[in-house]
Amino acid sequence: MSKFADVIVDISHEKVDRPFEYRIPDCLLDEISVGSQVNIPFGKGNKLITGFVLAIKDKAVFDENKLKAIDSLVKNSTSADGEMISLAYFIKTNYGSTMNQALKTVLPVKKSANPIQEKFIYLKAEETVVKEALEKYGKDKRSVAKLRLLQEIENEKVLPYEIVRDKLNISAATLNSLAKEGLIQVDIKENLRDALDIKEKQEYTIQLNPEQKAVSEDIWSRYLNGDTRPSLIRGITGSGKTEVYIDIIDKVVKEGKQAIVLIPEIALTYQTVLRFYKKFGNRISVINSKLTPAQKHDQLEKAKQGQVDIIIGPRSALFSPFARLGVIIIDEEHEATYKNENVPRYISREVAIERARMCGGFVVLGSATPSVESYYKAKKGEYALYNLEHRATGATLPEVEIVDLRDELAKGNRSMISGKLDELIRDRLAKQEQIILFINRRGYSSFVSCRKCGEAMKCPHCDVSLKFHRNGKLMCHYCGYETPMVKECPNCGSKYIGTFGSGTQKAEEEINRLYPEAKTLRMDYDTTREKQGHEKILSAFANHEADILIGTQMIVKGHDFANVTLVGILAADLSLYSGDYSSAERTFQLLTQAAGRAGRGSKKGDVVIQTYSPDNYAVKLGAEQDYKGFYDYEMSYRRLLGYPPAMNLLGILFACENENYLTRKCNEINQVIERRIKEKELAGMRPMSIMKIGPSQAPIAKINDKYRKMIYLKAAKYNDLIDIKDIIEQYMEEHPDKQLSIMFDFSMMGSKED
Repeated sequence: MSKFADVIVDISHEKVDRPFEYRIPDCLLDEISVGSQVNIPFGKGNKLITGFVLAIKDKAVFDENKLKAIDSLVKNSTSADGEMISLAYFIKTNYGSTMNQALKTVLPVKKSANPIQEKFIYLKAEETVVKEALEKYGKDKRSVAKLRLLQEIENEKVLPYEIVRDKLNISAATLNSLAKEGLIQVDIKENLRDALDIKEKQEYTIQLNPEQKAVSEDIWSRYLNGDTRPSLIRGITGSGKTEVYIDIIDKVVKEGKQAIVLIPEIALTYQTVLRFYKKFGNRISVINSKLTPAQKHDQLEKAKQGQVDIIIGPRSALFSPFARLGVIIIDEEHEATYKNENVPRYISREVAIERARMCGGFVVLGSATPSVESYYKAKKGEYALYNLEHRATGATLPEVEIVDLRDELAKGNRSMISGKLDELIRDRLAKQEQIILFINRRGYSSFVSCRKCGEAMKCPHCDVSLKFHRNGKLMCHYCGYETPMVKECPNCGSKYIGTFGSGTQKAEEEINRLYPEAKTLRMDYDTTREKQGHEKILSAFANHEADILIGTQMIVKGHDFANVTLVGILAADLSLYSGDYSSAERTFQLLTQAAGRAGRGSKKGDVVIQTYSPDNYAVKLGAEQDYKGFYDYEMSYRRLLGYPPAMNLLGILFACENENYLTRKCNEINQVIERRIKEKELAGMRPMSIMKIGPSQAPIAKINDKYRKMIYLKAAKYNDLIDIKDIIEQYMEEHPDKQLSIMFDFSMMGSKED
């Protein structure tokens, strides 16, 4: 009986963003399944290209006599099942992309790497046959190698190939000859690569306190009773959310199911993974950007084969091919890194909830500072809300003091270290306690400009200023452009070039000048580029090889150092005035997370927040660790101005190398949007309640030589924004344009009724 397949073509282009029907040859019927990657003839010239099988059918929609046949199955490719295909369709529909882009998101590694092979030589023949062979080879001077191997393997029965080759000096020809005679057998064992370099398991017994136990048991009880709403755990820093996760995962694994744990990349450290390893041993694996493609492929293959029960990793780990997925944990769920930066710009939280729905599992979100969107949904009852109000060790939250930098300037203090912070640093150094200094900017300075004409040194490819690094180079942190530090102004020729602002390198230099007796470590993107860069720095600090750790936000993400009793936040304003509606939220989160690193052991902790805006609500409430107070204040602001989660927001980014052409195309699509809104009104349908802003320049008007414009749309109903996205996609299908790129950026996925 003939069968047919719907295949999505492996080309990221709107014109072919639909399935094409193909006939499945009889010889491939048993090999092809939903999700298989196949070679297909395509176009007038029948050129072979690759595609993914979306569905297999008994009947064809088109005339089967005119259908082309699938040529072959792509060997060594990762296959997807129907669930992952459906998840790709969900991403395409809700975030805007081609189906092929969505498939490549859920199938991040397509081709397998060559497996690691181990060869072993076994004695195959009976004892009498071996003795006869030994006697024969002993009389033949040309069979010395055969005799040597047979004598050795008679005693050992099995030998690793490396020993046979390197120690016994036996050639492949000799092995083949003995194998043909039936005396030995060469076996090959294929192994998947490990991602963890942990030598021995240490037993780990979880002892939850009553508060932690109540949360874990209630989440599990709800799941057993069919309540699969996402759970949001708002736990103060040090409250032991990780132990709750581990307890929940333990229950899931004992039920024969599997777990995915999402952790921000910068928080995925040896220290974090070790806690899971102590409990689950080699049943866990990790995925992160530091793994080689071969290692990453093998971890996904382990998940697919059921060799591991738990995958820990950043955003991409969400698509681990587990067949029996029971729970998805998203730690530090507020982190911006959980939103994909490229097309499709999916939100991990929402995709995780959809995947859990498909497989009958559940989602647990955790943070000391949940995103306003998640807490909003919890308050509405869409998520179940849990609170951990006490530190698991019984330690108290640190004392926090706000220092007004305007007063420091008035006193003549031009250092980046205030008088109060200086006093506490010297006190902690005398007590041999450790200090963390946080500044949310890497590099040596924020920008370089001419002191005569004011010209700032900007990237020639992006509309941003270049940052000065201590290696004498100016760098663009968007496209990677580098150039030596200028000696004179390119605008007026002046030699009065100055650096302004401060970064981690400059902070490190200042600390070394002020406290020459202290040992310092710096942790930012520049010092952690090499493999295991994070682990080396954090391990050295944990071992007290340094007194002061200076760094960007990567040092305040979930790390636990018992001897840290002082945290200094050098410039709280750097994230406060970023020009984004969520800047206050990000500032509050950073201050709270940074402050939470102090006093986690038995010693009291102190925190100093240095700022030019001491009365700002994000700074004041961050110092008080008052999340609920901040949420109420922030929501009043967002309701007033119509920002998520009070309204749904869609940003549409247009990019093109020709600025005039970009302007014209943006105006065309703007008219398409306005026509769509009017059509619904004229048709007597529910009018779209949409507020539109733009087209206007994007916050960064040019990146990588491409000019950028934005249209922003706010809507009470999420589906109204999806409708606009669909209309624009339809317009682009009807008017294909290779010069223009469009990216949809949804800031929130609304409720079902939104």
